[in-house]
Amino acid sequence: MLLTLALPALLAFQSARTPARPAARAKKPVRTAAASRSIAFTRPAGTESLASDLSAMMGQAMRSGKWGAIVVSLSHGDTLFRRDADASLLPASTMKLFTSAVALDRLGAGGTLRTEVFRTATIGNDGVLHGDLVLRGAGDPTLSARAPEDSSEPPMIALARQIADAGVRRVTGAIVGDASAFEDRRVPDGWRNRYLGASYAARVSALSFNENKLGVLVRPFSGRAEISFRPAISGVPISNEVQVVAGKRGSKIGVSEDAVSGRLRVTGWIGSLSKERDYQIMVERPELLAAGALRAALTARGVIVEGAVRAATAPGDATRLAFVTSPPLERIIAQMNGESNNHFAELLLRSAARDVGVVGSAENANTLMRRFLYEKADVEPMSVFAADGSGLSTLDRVTPRAMVQLLGYARKAPWGPVLEQSLPVAGETETLRYRMRNTPAMGNLHAKTGTTNDVISLGGYVTARDGEQLAFSFIYNGRDRWRAREAIDAMGATMAGFAR
Repeated sequence: MLLTLALPALLAFQSARTPARPAARAKKPVRTAAASRSIAFTRPAGTESLASDLSAMMGQAMRSGKWGAIVVSLSHGDTLFRRDADASLLPASTMKLFTSAVALDRLGAGGTLRTEVFRTATIGNDGVLHGDLVLRGAGDPTLSARAPEDSSEPPMIALARQIADAGVRRVTGAIVGDASAFEDRRVPDGWRNRYLGASYAARVSALSFNENKLGVLVRPFSGRAEISFRPAISGVPISNEVQVVAGKRGSKIGVSEDAVSGRLRVTGWIGSLSKERDYQIMVERPELLAAGALRAALTARGVIVEGAVRAATAPGDATRLAFVTSPPLERIIAQMNGESNNHFAELLLRSAARDVGVVGSAENANTLMRRFLYEKADVEPMSVFAADGSGLSTLDRVTPRAMVQLLGYARKAPWGPVLEQSLPVAGETETLRYRMRNTPAMGNLHAKTGTTNDVISLGGYVTARDGEQLAFSFIYNGRDRWRAREAIDAMGATMAGFAR
């Protein structure tokens, strides 16, 4: 679904990015007996008791850092508790609430993302394509080597079958990866360098595959080191510099990738008696990984590809030959919020911002998000700044009030049930599975969690003891995050035990 964006109007809401603050190592707080006492939930009767109890719990976790919080009754429309509700704070993964909402509003719960293959020349009667095949991505975060739930075929196998069914037997050109639907920036502003080797910080590309993770397998074979990949790829440039050392069982392997060419370099040594070694890397050029996976699938199908893989944009006169679609957005968002999957969030944010002539970028998405929040949820534009969609960026900022306003609007939106059902449930599922067990919140509170070294946050819905519907946002920024989490869990259970 594509809607035309009036960029001049949108950009009027755009503000300068908040500068990153230098990281500082906080001194470990001195624990005292009083400060270390567990924070217990209560069952308050009346709004004054609720506010007093929540304030006391937050006070027990106020040894350092900064809090922002608000609890609103969706049933009665009044605010039951607030503390610095307009503070601009790092949200961590509760940013995914905003990403979910703007994607659902923009694309619809049943919306899908299409990955397509184009040919740049005609197919001869002999089955020879004298040109390239271009694999063009549209930001599908689920594109992988696994078959989707409603199909027995993995996406690349399905594309290779469609290409072969169209009569292609040989391709004289290359398999081209086209990621032009998104901006070129693969690392969002505000991501720390130390994140970049981790699986939770995959590079951002409109043509992503296997969450941009590649397994590099190395084994000794007939006196040399044999290298293979999981998932299977071909046509990607590789330098195999691994030496086999006779009589040894160990190994010392290094795998690196050139960020410009995508060339993989595998170095070091492996013993001739060693088992196969498995190394995972986060690829710098996801479009080459995806193109390499399609090339391998074509080869397995018996289609000969003479060229290697490269990255480029499909020419305007290219003809579509095959396509696969993602699962519906409601399923993608359920997985994203359940797992707190950063990669899914980054691709969905940029996919929501795409339109004819408008590239999927974090900057355009931030503008779109602010406009959506202002026009539909009555959120002041400066209350939210999205440098990314996942909450991993140190530049992201939201206010607790903005989060609760969004949650209130979502309850009235046609896609609201999709968002609520995607949230982990206290004591039962996903990131809340082990929290608030054996309390009134268990099986009741639905919320998105957020956790980094500097943030503990929780935002969502809970039903009070008398059936009253509440929306809440608790955000703590600081180093005493485990104590803050204990307070948040006690407050969640207390809201569930509350009655007027």
